Amino acid sequence: MPGARIERGERVTLRTLEREDIPFLQRAYANPEIRYPLGTPLKNEEQLVEWNDDEDTDQFLVCLDEDDAAPGHPDEDDVRPVGAVFVEDASWRRPELVYWLVPEVRGEGYGKEAVSLVIDYVFRVYDRPAVGAGAYDFNEASRGLLKSLGFAEEGRIRKDRFIDGEYVDTVNYGLLREEWRTRDEESH
Repeated sequence: MPGARIERGERVTLRTLEREDIPFLQRAYANPEIRYPLGTPLKNEEQLVEWNDDEDTDQFLVCLDEDDAAPGHPDEDDVRPVGAVFVEDASWRRPELVYWLVPEVRGEGYGKEAVSLVIDYVFRVYDRPAVGAGAYDFNEASRGLLKSLGFAEEGRIRKDRFIDGEYVDTVNYGLLREEWRTRDEESH
């Protein structure tokens, strides 16, 4: 069951990822439509629990909440998890974002809203000048999302990962705090 509400947007809510959510993650990571674009190997429940206990990663479920969903631990029927966003390494270097949505809700703007909420969260919670993210060269949707949020391409690691039978490039992106503030001010 998703945890406490951390941020709420117009359509999505970020909730803390709890141990009870591990089966949702396990089902999601078993899906090749999620696993391959992330370059994530299969993980069993024990590996996911260990990873969930990583204190250096802020972990959020992306949820579609019903109107009466509680800010604390809501009833399962009031919340539908549709993805996750992770903030890695924020306590010791530039935070790196990792994000995904289940295939049936892609293309509806939920990812952009969720990642925007996490960027706001990072710049409120961590005293860091920038946030980063990476996407594989073939993942046009993820690269497009980052560009639409103002991220700039900062580099490419050629033939970085072996995914689905071939080596692929990783494209690294960054967004400076002042770029986000300027973008945020211009949109209001």
